[in-house]
Amino acid sequence: VGSFYDADEVNALFEAAKGSKLELPILFGAFYGLRRSEAIGLKWDAIDFDQNTITIRHTVTSCDLDGKRVLVASDTTKTKSSMRTLPLVPFMRERLLTLKEEQQENRRLCGRSYIKEYLEYLIKPHYVTESFPKLLKAKGMRQIRYHDLRHSCASLLRGNALTFDNV
Repeated sequence: VGSFYDADEVNALFEAAKGSKLELPILFGAFYGLRRSEAIGLKWDAIDFDQNTITIRHTVTSCDLDGKRVLVASDTTKTKSSMRTLPLVPFMRERLLTLKEEQQENRRLCGRSYIKEYLEYLIKPHYVTESFPKLLKAKGMRQIRYHDLRHSCASLLRGNALTFDNV
C-alpha cells in the first residue's frame, strides 16, 4: 500500500539525511520524483553541468537469482515518457559536484584497490534499498518505502506545499 510524507515529514527527512550517503537518493526521490531504479541508475554522463540538466535514460533494478542478488542495468526506462530531461537546480548541482570530488579523491587514495564496478554511477545500487529503512528507524520517522518518496513529491507538488527549507 502506497503512502507519502507531508511537507513537514519531507523536510525532516531532508534534515535527517543531510550529509549522509542517502542524501542524494532521497533528494532524487522526494524532490524530482525519481523511481528507485532511476535514482540508482543515474550515471555521471546523465548530468550536464554546462546545461544544468539531469537526463533520465538508464535504470538499475535487482532481482534474486539462485539465491544471489543480481543487478539488471538497462538503457531504458519504465515507459517511453519516463525518459526525460530535468533541470539541475543549484543546490543539487552543488551536492553533485561535491560527490564527484569525493569519489575522485577516494579513487586517488585507494589507487588500484578502488572498486571500479560502479565507477560510472553516482550511487552504489544496493545501498539505497538496504539503508533507507534503517535511516527512518534510526531517526524515529514513520516507515515508508523509498518509492513513496515519489508519491510524496507528486502530492506535495500538487498541493504546492513543499518549501525545501532544510535542503
